[in-house]
Amino acid sequence: MLSATAAARGSLASKRASTQLLKSFNGMNACTTGFRPSFAAVQPLVSARRNFSFTPSNPRIHEYFPEKETDKVRKTEAAWPHPVYTYEQMDSVVVAHREAKTTSDKVALIAVKILRWGLDLTTGYKHEKATTLAKTDPAAATEKYGMTEEKYMIRNVFLESVAGVPGMVAGMLRHLHSMRRMQRDNGWIESLLEESYNERMHLLTFLKMSKPGLFMRLWVLGAQGVWFNALFFAYIISPRTVHRFVGYLEEEAVITYTRQIKDIDAGRLPKWQNLEAPQIAIDYWKMPEGRRSMRDLLLYIRADESKHREVNHTFGNLDQKEDPNPYVSEYKDDSKPHPCKDLLHQKPTGWERSDII
Repeated sequence: MLSATAAARGSLASKRASTQLLKSFNGMNACTTGFRPSFAAVQPLVSARRNFSFTPSNPRIHEYFPEKETDKVRKTEAAWPHPVYTYEQMDSVVVAHREAKTTSDKVALIAVKILRWGLDLTTGYKHEKATTLAKTDPAAATEKYGMTEEKYMIRNVFLESVAGVPGMVAGMLRHLHSMRRMQRDNGWIESLLEESYNERMHLLTFLKMSKPGLFMRLWVLGAQGVWFNALFFAYIISPRTVHRFVGYLEEEAVITYTRQIKDIDAGRLPKWQNLEAPQIAIDYWKMPEGRRSMRDLLLYIRADESKHREVNHTFGNLDQKEDPNPYVSEYKDDSKPHPCKDLLHQKPTGWERSDII
């Protein structure tokens, strides 16, 4: 009898330990900097510049990559100035999906679904299960599957750390291809590199809010190595498929940031309610006074992702060798809607070639 009781207690303790370990791996304990995908909590630093209400003690932003002071340089501006978005344009961004019509499209979509499954599993993101359970037991859904600010930040940092790779790979290969063929690239290289730069700015912004732990940094390092080489060979084989793949990937990014905005509006992310965007974001997006909250920041980032979604779906519709980049072209009839860098004319599923070439 005693042995049975002891065994039961041992089993219960084992289950509790396993549960705690899983929570730690998923980033539930954001203050631990152990060997896992976690972030150090924002620390109160004397040298930091900006305050925000992340905890009741009002800590300061962690200077994970502080600016280096020099004798002569005062400030270095962004290499690619960001286009101006209005709030009406950002609010009009919608979740959209382009139907997979060709075999190439279907291959790209399947690849994105596999990646999405892996990222969801690793970061503890189970939105579909949460939505289903919430219909019958909202409290249980929140307790079991609810996303916290820390878990969202883990997801955002990892997502942005790999999102900047496709544009760089494509731009590099097209640059080499242009020199090898001794022909112009028709404006594609600049847009691809600018997209990669924009994704990196998303990452740098999030890093002003949280410092990645050792495991997260190793995780990103490994993922980036695999990701770069996979995209390198894929783009050589079929650039069209890679652009469609990135278009589908950006569809998922728009969904992710839309859910974060909705969670803020619903009061499920209290630490982000009064959180102010870091200075790097204010400077890059030229965020106006009174529009510098975490919610506003997510609106800007979601708008960027929606633009990448449109651009890559459009590129996937074009002749990869001969067609000009429609986003930097001058049109004969400028009064008609056409691709542009800002959100003036939005086409969530991309522009068809017959409409713009």
